[in-house]
Amino acid sequence: MKKVLICVSGASGASLGIKLYNLIPSKYERYLILSEHAKTVLEKEEGFFLNDDIAAPPASGSFGIDITFIVPCSMNTLAKISVGIADNLITRAASVAIKEKKKLIIAPREMPFSETYLEHMLKLSRFQNVIIAPPVFGYYNKPEKIEDIEMFLIGKWFDLAGIENELFKRWK
Repeated sequence: MKKVLICVSGASGASLGIKLYNLIPSKYERYLILSEHAKTVLEKEEGFFLNDDIAAPPASGSFGIDITFIVPCSMNTLAKISVGIADNLITRAASVAIKEKKKLIIAPREMPFSETYLEHMLKLSRFQNVIIAPPVFGYYNKPEKIEDIEMFLIGKWFDLAGIENELFKRWK
């Protein structure tokens, strides 16, 4: 059974990471990490809490996470990952994914992207296993409500991870 890790950093839209976690098919073993800032965002946006634990299994490559998502990814978290700082469980899990050459999907949540942010994304995107996939939605699925947009984004992230899904109307 493949292991999937969802990391939620402290950017607006933290609830999108929770929805992604909840939609992972049952054939995958799933894990969730929330940063302290994500808890604050979720408290203000959703009222959800969970503790971080730097000694948790995803901090070790021997645990064998196959796919790691960071949704949303704050610019602080992006910068730390880009320069190899692993000072919390999310940045450590990203570091493990990079060193173990496992799929790492990062959804930076900021706009506009400054040159510094773009440099961090470019640096990370040069690693074969890292995919930079901001939450950018398409209009071709004709979204009528925010949930349609969320399902489109999650479906596209699942596609990148090789997780089959029928979450959005595809291009015809």
